[in-house]
Amino acid sequence: MTVVIETGLWQLDPARSTVAIAHRTMWGLVTVKGVFGSVTGEGEIRTDGTAHGVVSVDATSLDTKNAKRDEHLRGSDFFDTGNHPTISFAVHDAAVPQNDTAEITGQLTVRGASSPQTVTAHVAASSDDTIGLAMEFTVDREQFGMGWNQLGMIRGRATVTATLTFARTVA
Repeated sequence: MTVVIETGLWQLDPARSTVAIAHRTMWGLVTVKGVFGSVTGEGEIRTDGTAHGVVSVDATSLDTKNAKRDEHLRGSDFFDTGNHPTISFAVHDAAVPQNDTAEITGQLTVRGASSPQTVTAHVAASSDDTIGLAMEFTVDREQFGMGWNQLGMIRGRATVTATLTFARTVA
């Protein structure tokens, strides 16, 4: 599919966007899944074909369908939402998608710690006024100060899955 994306400003549609995480726990026997209920973002497609912007999630909005676990994940062992309520991905370098994919390089910030992150985004839908992107990537939670691992229960990397729909902003 050939994707043509208009230059200009784009705003994330939170009602049509999701950011979720999954991580194997209990020595790899159980996958804990959670969804962030609040996501915002904006971006700009420049005339040279590059893009920049930011997507932010409210870390306090994480829901794993277990209130006690959610409270622990929001605490200082993990997201520390009292001090760092927002997780953000600031896009520094992205080209307008060729065919149906785009490499996006940016800075992921969790718990006040930032690390470069590159993701491959797939165009799920596009029109003159909207574009839908789907992506999945892994994150080493320890590089963001989330090293809690009682009895070695949590190993490996967390998987982040995002489906993001942006609407073109009319100036």
